[in-house]
Amino acid sequence: MKYLLHPAYIPNLVTFAVIAQKEVYWEYMDNYQKQTYRNRAYVCADRGKHILNIPIIHLGKNKEKQKYKDIKIDNSYPWQRQHWRTLETAYRSSPFFEFYEDEIQPLYTTKFESLLEFNLKTIEVVCDCLQLEIPKEKTTEYNTKLEEVDVVDVRFLINAKKEPTYTAKEYIQVFSDRNSFIPNTSILDLLFNEGTNALMYLKEIKLDFLHA
Repeated sequence: MKYLLHPAYIPNLVTFAVIAQKEVYWEYMDNYQKQTYRNRAYVCADRGKHILNIPIIHLGKNKEKQKYKDIKIDNSYPWQRQHWRTLETAYRSSPFFEFYEDEIQPLYTTKFESLLEFNLKTIEVVCDCLQLEIPKEKTTEYNTKLEEVDVVDVRFLINAKKEPTYTAKEYIQVFSDRNSFIPNTSILDLLFNEGTNALMYLKEIKLDFLHA
């Protein structure tokens, strides 16, 4: 059984748990939608949950819908520098930030034009940190009847406004002394805090909601 996912920006824990536990392939042919994890991620900062947002180049209102694969990043704004500074501020004191810093930082110093390709690169880099093979297969057409081809549709995980209910143990976050545990943030939160234990943590997340 295969599971169909949208490539997200440094995906959250639930999405990465699916990657770690299931045979995944990527949705390449869908339309871009706002308010999704396609161009946003959440990390844990000193004041709690903090959004990282990638600016994109928007078409005018009278234009047709754009395919996700055609969306371009708006690099006129120094978003990469801002995101990296946020990550440094949030995680410099975490146990494994320096361990993975050399792998993660190039994501924020190399210029990317395509949002989809950048997101896949973030996933590739994190998979390498986790010693996990990145899924390579992708769709060639948009399909709404996945049950006919023996595929589980988990594309809903890209929706940033509707969080899935899942079961996983808490781990120590950088600002645990001032904030309660913040679940399902970017995989970087788990990686910087748990390091080599991160993959086992992902494999222990219960994914019962995928078939609810």
